[in-house]
Amino acid sequence: MNESPFIKGQRLILRKPKEGDVQDYLHCERSIELVRMYGGDTRKMKPKTMDEAQKMIERILSNKYEWCIEYEGRFIGQARLTVQEQDRRARYAVGLFDSSVWGMGLGTEITQFVLQFAFEKLGLHRVDLRVLDYNHRAISCYEKCGFIKEGVEREGAWIEDKYETDVMMSILEREYHAIKPHFVRMKIIDDHS
Repeated sequence: MNESPFIKGQRLILRKPKEGDVQDYLHCERSIELVRMYGGDTRKMKPKTMDEAQKMIERILSNKYEWCIEYEGRFIGQARLTVQEQDRRARYAVGLFDSSVWGMGLGTEITQFVLQFAFEKLGLHRVDLRVLDYNHRAISCYEKCGFIKEGVEREGAWIEDKYETDVMMSILEREYHAIKPHFVRMKIIDDHS
C-alpha cells in the first residue's frame, strides 16, 4: 500500500497517482533512449497500451514509497524508494518517461526531494542505486546530489545481445547533511511517516 507523502517544490510535485495519469503516460511516445537507459531492448519496442499504462499506475500504488512526478500539471515520470528498515537503508530509482523535460534539471530536483524525505523523515543511514555505466546523464545527476560511485558490476546486464556494466552509487546520512544546504527547497504536505 502506497504511503508516499505529497511533496511540493517550486517546479515539481511528487504525489500518489490520480485520474488522468494513465492518459498522460499514454500521450508520451516511447523513447528509444529511455528504453536503452532502463536496460530494455530497443529492437522490440511497441506502442504503449492502455493495459500497460494501468499496470504502471497499479505498481506505483502497490509500493510503499513511490511517487508520480508532476510537472506543469502532467504526469512525467516516477520515483521510488525501496526501504530496508532493519538496516536503515533504501534503494532509489527514478525515471522521466516524458523526453520533452529532459535536460531541465528536473531529475536533480526529484532526487534531492527524495533524499530529503529519506534522511530527514525516514531517518535512513544510506540510500543507494544501480545505473548502467553508459547512462551518463543519470550518473551526472546523482553525483550532483551527493552520490558517490562505490564500484561496478562488470557485464552483469544482458542488453541487446551484449553484456553491459552497472555502476553502484550511494550517499550516506553524513554526506547528505554536508551537501543539503545546496538542495532545492521542498515541503512535505501529507507526511505519513
